[in-house]
Amino acid sequence: MGAMRRRRALMLGVIATLATILSACASLPLPLPYIVFETDAPRNPGPGPSAMPTPEHTFNGMQSQDRPRPPIPNAKPKGFTDPPPGVGYDRYFNQTITWGSCSAKGSSQCAKVLAPLDWDDPDGQAITLVMRRKKATAAPAVPGSPDLFINPGGPGGSAQDYVSYFDSDGLAGFNIIGLDPRGSGESTPVMCGTTAQLDAYFDLDSSPDSEKENQALIDGTLTFTQQCLETSGPLLEHVSTIEAVYDFDMVRQLLGNEKFNWLGTSYGTFIGAVYLELYPQNAGRMILDAAVSITDPGDGTGDLGVSQADGFELALTKYAEWTVKTGRSTSVESFKKKLIDFIDSLDAQPIKVGNRLLTQSLFIIGLATFMYSGTDAYTMLASALASAMNQREGGVMLMMADQMNGRTNSGYSPMATAFPGIGCKDWADPGVDVMFDHWKTLSERLPVFGMYFGVDLVCSLWPVQPAAQIDFRGAGAPPFLVIGGTGDNATPYQYSVSMAKQMPSAVLVTRDGVGHGSYSAGSDCIDKIVRAFLSNGELPENGIKCQMD
Repeated sequence: MGAMRRRRALMLGVIATLATILSACASLPLPLPYIVFETDAPRNPGPGPSAMPTPEHTFNGMQSQDRPRPPIPNAKPKGFTDPPPGVGYDRYFNQTITWGSCSAKGSSQCAKVLAPLDWDDPDGQAITLVMRRKKATAAPAVPGSPDLFINPGGPGGSAQDYVSYFDSDGLAGFNIIGLDPRGSGESTPVMCGTTAQLDAYFDLDSSPDSEKENQALIDGTLTFTQQCLETSGPLLEHVSTIEAVYDFDMVRQLLGNEKFNWLGTSYGTFIGAVYLELYPQNAGRMILDAAVSITDPGDGTGDLGVSQADGFELALTKYAEWTVKTGRSTSVESFKKKLIDFIDSLDAQPIKVGNRLLTQSLFIIGLATFMYSGTDAYTMLASALASAMNQREGGVMLMMADQMNGRTNSGYSPMATAFPGIGCKDWADPGVDVMFDHWKTLSERLPVFGMYFGVDLVCSLWPVQPAAQIDFRGAGAPPFLVIGGTGDNATPYQYSVSMAKQMPSAVLVTRDGVGHGSYSAGSDCIDKIVRAFLSNGELPENGIKCQMD
């Protein structure tokens, strides 16, 4: 599977599920017009001049020259509905949010709210946004802004599900709110066909060995993107993070928050960065954990020159060092050679698992999934690799690939298709030929993940054009935290350093350790910093470093 951009900022939710598996296995956009809201209740302005991606906010970056421009079909995805009563933008900003019980068991509450599909056309098609709340058990930590919005990443990770496993210790003064961004979860999700069609896409050989295989990858990717267009229609044009941020600020106002408090992980840091750029005057206490690249798409083609594959290769090297230390390998080099020989063998001889196959592409995604939990997953990974490489038992590796891809016994979750839908709308791309050339360069430098993540063509062949590309400057933003892990597999540490440099009010916090995401990941130092900032507004020293406990 091509993972450089498609897996640019994979969701932290994988970690929670992996932790459960580990436990079990232990015993086994367009610019907006000038808008002013005049209502009886005092509100901050909604999407207006401060929220417009103006020439000061955007730059002329890469052109998505190979994206096809097919007509947009008149599909009606789940969640399309009539707009609320009224006219213009008032019809949305006069909504009343009613909390009720959720379908899932637990003490949380759920609610729905409507948003315009196209923020330039408030009297046109509406979409449905869905959110979950865990109520505060103490007085508001931030008077006038009682809510803390959270997001696990993705794009496409379920913010609602995140509420159920989010570590709220020390944050009793907040209502914890998970709002699924447009295009994901239950908020009018991007959909791309049947389970069989999605299986065919995820089974594509993304590290082709010949011109024939190159063309097969192009053709298979085009088939997938066309399926997304046929199923999701006009939704694909309106799932950018910019538009999601308009939604978030609307919900902030509807809930009566003076400021927007935020804790976002992985892709959730991109949501936070866009909010800080477009609504600095409304930003409250904001934490961006495991920052993505805001300078380039994060595939190594931009100015940073660091791809996500670099992060995974580093994580794999750390694991290989552990195998040497524990006597499972004689050297890092011998471990990687044996692994590469096995991966190469899967190209011609995939492992049969029930009525499915553990292909080369699925194996590398399963391997990547283990990297998210750092050292906690090492023993299980060693067992899974031994089973696959020595006994040709591929069940665990396929299960881990399915977890990453959002595949369940009943089909694929919205995460699988929200990822390209949102990601390809957010980022311009350099085109098919450049991506092939870039993959070849990465393969020479990164022998495992550079090579076998393969060439990612999905955005180069996506059927709609990208949104405005934001030039992040952070002007007027209040102090906020950027947290980066030195051994983060999915969002290399360089991304956090770059984000902190690019946005002047950022305070950089470093966790010295492996695994994706730092809050509630085994560092008491990090957890104390996060809770003190959110609950009391206490800022740590810029550049502070924390060790894993």
